[in-house]
Amino acid sequence: MPSTGSRLRVTEQDGITRISFVDRNILDDANIQQIADEILRIIDERHEPKVLISFENVDHLSSAALGRLIIINNRIKAKNGQLRLADIHKQIYEVFVITKLTNLFRICETSDQALASLA
Repeated sequence: MPSTGSRLRVTEQDGITRISFVDRNILDDANIQQIADEILRIIDERHEPKVLISFENVDHLSSAALGRLIIINNRIKAKNGQLRLADIHKQIYEVFVITKLTNLFRICETSDQALASLA
């Protein structure tokens, strides 16, 4: 049953789950927990999930959100799935570089590139 207060937009295409965010700022701990819980539920419903998370609408992202992304990545890997991150604004991408998360995540410049890499 879909949550009326969902913080995500989720679409399915050719076995790939595409997730984008409702909020431009992902900073509040309660919202971050809700987002992570929703994404983990989506992952748990799939066998070998292929997930694209687009940050096209996101202007600010907290370090707590980055921590949840690591948990999401680990859950997907445990199910032999694949995760792609895409459409990350330059200032947020710099945080991924500084924290060396670019070594952990497969980051694509655009959603189209990410979808092609998952196909």
